[in-house]
Amino acid sequence: MKKLGFGLMRLPLLNPEDESSIDIETVKKMADAFLAAGFTYFDTAACYHDGHSETAFREAVARRYPREAYTITDKLTMFMVDSEEDFPGFFAGQLERLGVDYIDYYWLHGLEKNSYPKAEALHAFDFVRKLKEEGKVKHIGFSFHGDAAMLEEILSRYPYLEYVQLQLNYLDWEDAHVQSRLCCETAARHGKPVIVMEPVKGGCLASVPEEAEKLLRRFHPEQSAASWAIRFAASQENVMVVLSGMSEEGQMEDNLSYMKDFQPVTPEETAILAQVREIIQTSIAIPCTACRYCTEGCPQHIAIPEYFGFYNDLKRFGPSQMRNVRRRFKQLTEKNGRPSDCIQCGRCEERCPQHLTIRKYLEDAASVLEV
Repeated sequence: MKKLGFGLMRLPLLNPEDESSIDIETVKKMADAFLAAGFTYFDTAACYHDGHSETAFREAVARRYPREAYTITDKLTMFMVDSEEDFPGFFAGQLERLGVDYIDYYWLHGLEKNSYPKAEALHAFDFVRKLKEEGKVKHIGFSFHGDAAMLEEILSRYPYLEYVQLQLNYLDWEDAHVQSRLCCETAARHGKPVIVMEPVKGGCLASVPEEAEKLLRRFHPEQSAASWAIRFAASQENVMVVLSGMSEEGQMEDNLSYMKDFQPVTPEETAILAQVREIIQTSIAIPCTACRYCTEGCPQHIAIPEYFGFYNDLKRFGPSQMRNVRRRFKQLTEKNGRPSDCIQCGRCEERCPQHLTIRKYLEDAASVLEV
């Protein structure tokens, strides 16, 4: 299998303020290019794009290509189920929305300190194992947002799980909270192939500070910043596929240009990325990946990732972005809660894969955006 996967989390939209308004015709073109280049791996979940990612896959791929032409990953999302009795109906709905009669890879979704105990209590591990035994899924595993010690526990307790999906990128490689390197090494020690998510960290490694951009361009004038990030992830031991959440045809073209004939990063390139990491770490105020898990169930309907993005733009680029940010902020608050509308319930922090102190960051954003 070629090492690039098409993540269906950040698809092109007809209306930037409506996650469900997926531009299906553009997705079709992107899927066509992806498959024509010899890539086959698509990844989705029931919660992506407000529940419309799976149906976008059906329209763009499942209804237009023979079943053997692609592989599809979907997930049992623990915050979308309340009891063990919900599992069969949840899975059946996924098959229907995807337009398939089996799923190639099926994950327990986003296991971490809150969802892992719930998955155990509801016997979710037994459920996915039974799906495999019945032939309804071909392979089972889990996506993971905890530390290396928890990963060691899960892999030791459930050795029949075949794969693990990890957040892995050069910015988080040595991060004390994400522990990309330690988790990758733990998976390798257990003989579990790794699927990589967030290789570009929600896009922040595709648009790096000017000083970092110059460093990268000096070595590879024609290569994008995103290409460095994806190649770094794909070069790590035991990595099978690197997911890229592509939102436009240009991103697809760029990814295909260097992943069709993948070349691992060299020691010299790794040293350059270490310098770039230091530059970026001083420029990011809020390390949000815009995965949007935090917005599910927010009682105030606060557009958390967007506000964090505005805040980061102002901190990174300064007053030159103020007018543009003010305009976008005003438009967004017409249909969404403001940062200061947060009631401190903490639901967002319970679901954040990055373990961010979202409530504190919303206060910071309010102090800058609402003046």
